[in-house]
Amino acid sequence: MTRILLVEDDETIVRTLKDFLCAEGFAVDSTDGQKKALEMLEKSDYDIALLDVSLGEGNGFSLCSAIKKSRQLPVIFLTASGDEFSVVTGLDLGADDYIAKPFRPRELVSRINSVLRRCGKSQKLFEMGNIRADLDKGVVYKNGQDLYLSALEYRLLLAFINSEGRLLTRSRLLEEIWDVAGDFVNDNTLTVYIKRLRDKIEDNPAEPKLIVTVRGMGYKLGK
Repeated sequence: MTRILLVEDDETIVRTLKDFLCAEGFAVDSTDGQKKALEMLEKSDYDIALLDVSLGEGNGFSLCSAIKKSRQLPVIFLTASGDEFSVVTGLDLGADDYIAKPFRPRELVSRINSVLRRCGKSQKLFEMGNIRADLDKGVVYKNGQDLYLSALEYRLLLAFINSEGRLLTRSRLLEEIWDVAGDFVNDNTLTVYIKRLRDKIEDNPAEPKLIVTVRGMGYKLGK
């Protein structure tokens, strides 16, 4: 599981981001100051750090500099909208990306995954039964044969992989389809693509073992 250190002094933002990122399958620790962040980095291994520029103690710039001097940890800055100085300064200090507030949580997840891939920290292979997904190439195989998933089918499968066996509601999965389709999608669309994905990855789509229905609630990967 990807571990994130969130350094932010706005309690509302911290609470919202932690809830969302944990629901996305990340493990998140948070603090509001530079000193405590450095102590946490010494005690635990993290895969990426999200840093606000203004902190309760210290600041994001000096924290980023300290991080980059001592370890190869990717950093994304959370900056005020239109604050060009913060963006340039952060990148000059070695930050791997930035995102301006206010931002959509799903956009942040996309930035996190992109940075992790660039830094070689993302999960590259997923295997379950006779299914193998190369997440770096975006290709899925069954018994060694390419399944040729569509963009929507692949995005749905990726949502299940990232959930690590947790329940995904239909509304949550609809958000995944919307991001790829870019146009109107509805509940019937989800039903169609769940069926198409099952037809490709399941040995017996009528009795699915990989994408399991949790009646009245949604779906999850495996039993």
